[in-house]
Amino acid sequence: MERFFFSVLGGRLRVVLIASFSLVAAITVGLNALVSSRVITSYLEGAMAERVARDMNLATVFYQLKQDEITAISHRLVLDPGVTGNLIPASQGDRQAMQAIEQQIANKITVLALGGTHVIAVLDAQGNLLVGRVLSPAGEQTAILNGGSWGDLPIVAEVLASAESRSGTEVIPVEFLRQINLEEQAHIELQPTERAAPEPYDSREGSAGLAIVGISPVIDENGTLIGAALAAYMFNNDFTLVDRIKEAAGIDTVTLFFGDLRISTNVRNEDGTRAVGTRISREVYDVVLIQNRDYVGRAYVVNDWYISRYAPLHDHAGHVTGILYVGAREADFLELVKTFNSRAILIALVCIALAGLIAMPIAHLITRPVAELVEANRQLAHGNLSVRVRPYGKGELAVLGQSFNAMAETLHKTQQELLHKEKLASMGQLAAGVAHEINNPLGTILLFSEAMHREAPEGSPQRNDLNMIIKETTRCKNIVADLLNFARQQEVLAQEMDVHALLERAVEAVSHQPIFEQVQIVRQFAPGLPTIQADPDQLHQVLINLLNNAADAMDGKGTITLATRAVDNNWVEIRVTDTGRGIPEENLGKLFTPFFTTKPPGKGTGLGLSIVYGIVKMHRGQITVQSQVGKGTTFTITLPVRLLREGGEARPAADVIG
Repeated sequence: MERFFFSVLGGRLRVVLIASFSLVAAITVGLNALVSSRVITSYLEGAMAERVARDMNLATVFYQLKQDEITAISHRLVLDPGVTGNLIPASQGDRQAMQAIEQQIANKITVLALGGTHVIAVLDAQGNLLVGRVLSPAGEQTAILNGGSWGDLPIVAEVLASAESRSGTEVIPVEFLRQINLEEQAHIELQPTERAAPEPYDSREGSAGLAIVGISPVIDENGTLIGAALAAYMFNNDFTLVDRIKEAAGIDTVTLFFGDLRISTNVRNEDGTRAVGTRISREVYDVVLIQNRDYVGRAYVVNDWYISRYAPLHDHAGHVTGILYVGAREADFLELVKTFNSRAILIALVCIALAGLIAMPIAHLITRPVAELVEANRQLAHGNLSVRVRPYGKGELAVLGQSFNAMAETLHKTQQELLHKEKLASMGQLAAGVAHEINNPLGTILLFSEAMHREAPEGSPQRNDLNMIIKETTRCKNIVADLLNFARQQEVLAQEMDVHALLERAVEAVSHQPIFEQVQIVRQFAPGLPTIQADPDQLHQVLINLLNNAADAMDGKGTITLATRAVDNNWVEIRVTDTGRGIPEENLGKLFTPFFTTKPPGKGTGLGLSIVYGIVKMHRGQITVQSQVGKGTTFTITLPVRLLREGGEARPAADVIG
């Protein structure tokens, strides 16, 4: 009876738990999916707006660069002696003078970087065309043969009247274009456009041209205006600039408008042709052309909705003559949002289904806590010390589960401590073995070098060499001893020391090496640098390592600069700078990693800089590196002035003996 009761109760409890767990999961996942969808949609909207704003900034920069280029061409012409010296004879009909000016124009027009429809011409003081050339989008040059007068063009009249340079986005009527054979290129048929204004903004749309125009006056030696140099870039049916902006800046669509008429664009019609001749919507018309403000937001472009931005273009007098447009298709954005929402719903459904599946074994385990505890004990017996059980409620089973967890935690900590001690012991044994194997040959070298030193006569140059051998062998034995200390708890034998004396000692130690024969060492020592508390042998090892690395980086030819300075009253700084090949940026973060080296096999172990890093850290200092490929590398070491607290108490971090 009791077994049947528990079986029925257990069955009902599992159903309730599964249903409850699935319901909670469904609510949680559903709300999370809904909130995530709203947040992502809002983020994407902001990101799209930011992208279009960025696109407009880039397009504006490209447009301004083109205007600066056109202005510079006219300015260079008026500074050219070949133009100024021949302008008056050319205005009097001198063919040789005209040819000289035309040659200068040809030179200027051939250096235009981006191509497109360009006009460069020289005018006399009345605005008459004397000589000029037209560059087509295909790169073909044609001379202006029939001349004509441009004195009535407003920007030309302004320059001739004021004798000052002017530039702007100008409207060039068809009668002027006809004089330079550009009237056919400028002609654009107005296409019926949905949502456009009833009438064009400018009655000349379709026949006149829109161009960036730069014009500079030509002044003779007496300060008299004798003519002007004109440069222009016409947009009508010329797609060089809009395509260049699209490709270089990664913008979806770019368009230039004359008034509200598209004259240069990479927006396409349904048949794939460029939408030249179509017009902007009435909403954009009112904001940009009438109110002279930027339009930001959704806009109906030709036959689709775009997230767009329109900015007015102005002539030399500040009047609105056209529009610069950038945009991205809204359908692409909506497709992205739709895709995300679809995937969010799919993920939510999968999560709910998984929650239901997971709930079944969880519900079963809740009814069988003792079985779970038995399984946990079995895993613990097999060495899985990370196993834990969930205490259920506050009764005896909960106490039993908590006791089991406490026991497992204690066993785990005990095992970790034993492993740690075993690892330290192994490192100590390894270091002791290495020290023993190296110390024996070092002892032999030291013994024989001391014997030879005693036998060498006084004043013999060999005594200095033997002194260096003895000194460096002794230092090697200290380094081996430091390796042994490093495996245990290392100590810093702190004493008052002079940083500059330490640097000189390091320079003296390396200067006899062949690789330093063509290395110049420059000292930039700060006067009055305070003494510091440090282990001189360990810091000597640091400096030797850095100097050797610097010489290797320069292949034995270059300059090493040693610099010091005081950083407030508590720190000193040592900089070692070389003029070597530098370190690639991707390697800077791995320099202090043990066994990392860029040297060929057999040339380095990769331990030098890691040991340097450890020594500096034991001194509670910092070491940083700055490098530029092809120019050199600087290692900066910052050390505390005092390793001991007031009263001689050592600071924690490494054992400090002072």
